[in-house]
Amino acid sequence: MPPRLPSLMSKLHGYLSRFILGVFAAIFIAACGINTQQQSSTSRQPSPSECQNIQHQLGEACIPTNPRRIIVTSEIILDTVLALGLKPIAAAEPALVGSRSRHLAGKIDELVSLGNENQPSLEKILQLNPDLILGFNWSFEHNYEQFSQIAPTLPLGSYSHDGWNTSLQRLGEILNRSQQAQQQLDNYQARVEKLKTALGERLNDIEVSVARFSASGVISLYLHGSSFPGSVLEDVGLPRPKVQQEDINSDAVSQRISLERLDLLDGDIIFAVVDPGANEAFTKFQQEPLLQKLKAVQSDRVYIVDSGYWYTGNVLAANAILDDLFKYLVPEEE
Repeated sequence: MPPRLPSLMSKLHGYLSRFILGVFAAIFIAACGINTQQQSSTSRQPSPSECQNIQHQLGEACIPTNPRRIIVTSEIILDTVLALGLKPIAAAEPALVGSRSRHLAGKIDELVSLGNENQPSLEKILQLNPDLILGFNWSFEHNYEQFSQIAPTLPLGSYSHDGWNTSLQRLGEILNRSQQAQQQLDNYQARVEKLKTALGERLNDIEVSVARFSASGVISLYLHGSSFPGSVLEDVGLPRPKVQQEDINSDAVSQRISLERLDLLDGDIIFAVVDPGANEAFTKFQQEPLLQKLKAVQSDRVYIVDSGYWYTGNVLAANAILDDLFKYLVPEEE
C-alpha cells in the first residue's frame, strides 16, 4: 500500500493544478469579454465632431452625421428611412400586420427582424452593434436608458397621420438627407398631379369612403385630411360623401360606426381596409341588408386594399395608395 501513495498524491496534485488553471482561465476570458464589450459599447458612441446634438422629449442624443448601422423600432420609420436612401440593418415587425407590408418588398432584403414593435428584442439590438436607434417616443418610454447605452437613440415624438410629409423632412434634416426628402415629396406631388389630370372632370364627382374592418368585427371610418389615407385622398382632391361632412367630427382620425349607421359609408367608391384575420368578419359584413343599399355596393365599386399601407405609413406607403387609386379610378386605356 505505501508504495502506491506517491502515485495517488501525484494524480491529486495534477487534478488540482488543472482545476486552478481552469478557474484562472475562465476568469481571464470573462474579463476579456467584459473589456471587449466595453470597448464595443464605447465604439458605438460617435465623437462630438462626428455627430450633432438633438434635443428630444426624453433627453438629448448625439446623432451620427453619417450612420451606417441604423436600427428602427417601427415600420413607419422604416418606410421613412428607406425613402431617404438609407437601408437599416434591422427593424421591428408591425404590431397590426405581424409581417412586412408588401409595398416594401424588394427594399428590405437581408433586414433582420427585431420581433414585434411593441416589444423589440434588446438582446438582438445589442448583438447587431448599431450606431443609431430610431423609434417613436412610446418605443422607449420605459427603457430609453437601456437603448441609449447600446447606441445613440432618437425618439421621434408621436406619429402624425396627416403630418407624415413634415416628419420625412425633419428626419431628412437630422440624417443629412434633406435633398433626398425633398426629392421624394416632389416625386409624390408629381404623381398626385398626374392622377388629377387623368381623372379630369370626374375628380370632383367621385365621392370616396375609406373603412377599416378588424378581425373582431369593428368598422372604423377613416376621415379625409386627418387620417393617413385621408391625407392622400385630400391631396388628390377626392371628396368624401356629404353625409360624412355633416355627421362626422373631422378632427378625428377615425370613427367607429355601427351597422345602423352604414349610411355613413355611402359614396361612389368604398376602399375596404381589411386587417389580417378579418376576412371572415368582412364576409359576414357583406351580407348585411343595410349594406346592399349603398351606392358603391350596388355599382360593385367596393375595393379591398392592403392594411399594411392604407393604415399608416410615410411617403412609400402614400405612393402605394396612389398606385391603388390609379388602378381603381383610372381606366386602363388612360
